[in-house]
Amino acid sequence: MRLLVTNDDGVFAPGIGALAAGLVEAGHDVVVAAPADDRSGAGAAIGGIHADETVEFERVDLEGLEGATCHSVVASPALIVIAACLGAFGPVPEMVVSGINAGANTGRAVLHSGTVGAALTAANFGCSGLAVSLGAGRSFRWSTAAELAVAGLAWLADEPAGSVLNLNVPNCEPSELLGVRNARLASFGTVRASVVEAPGGLQVVLGGGDDEVGTREGEADDTDTALLLAGYATLTSLSGIRGLERPGAATAVEQRLPARTG
Repeated sequence: MRLLVTNDDGVFAPGIGALAAGLVEAGHDVVVAAPADDRSGAGAAIGGIHADETVEFERVDLEGLEGATCHSVVASPALIVIAACLGAFGPVPEMVVSGINAGANTGRAVLHSGTVGAALTAANFGCSGLAVSLGAGRSFRWSTAAELAVAGLAWLADEPAGSVLNLNVPNCEPSELLGVRNARLASFGTVRASVVEAPGGLQVVLGGGDDEVGTREGEADDTDTALLLAGYATLTSLSGIRGLERPGAATAVEQRLPARTG
């Protein structure tokens, strides 16, 4: 398949090279286009786009990666996906693979993930997307996540176009992996945020692992956060923006409008 590989950690982050190399080795036609700098937490943001501005990009070489054209782009992951789906980097990709992110993307916090945002943006163009993240650690076992990404992509290829899969992999050797599980989104991810007062504003403090997940709403056994922390790789199918029919909303709002005369 023709694949676009992107990420939110930046084009020179080690995870994207390992991911692209694994996909090339599996026989896919890979083009890499990723942010020139770190865009973590970008979600599906594209930033301000103006007709008189140019999105800069250049060809780069990634160490250890042969058989793929690579681009460094001054843009967010979502904007890169949009550009690719419009033919900016050659033939339109059949699928988008985003990652490997350094750190898990689990729970409802995936809303803010640039890694996941890229995959969801692909779905808006009818292109399936796979987001790949690796649990944190002192050193990263990129090859474990890359191996699972290749297998996950093979499954996703048989699903309807526009499908999105979020893959989270424990930071361990393949032999230490307990297995792969379907998982629903937890209420919380593996990182917690809190806000404290600071001189002149506020400071956001990020906490450690969510070991207490499962004590809320019965989420102990089958959520992505809980299963990942237990040593399983998790797969969660995601749906992007879609409308829900609420036929009573328009009538209720109209009834609250001031009475019109004449």
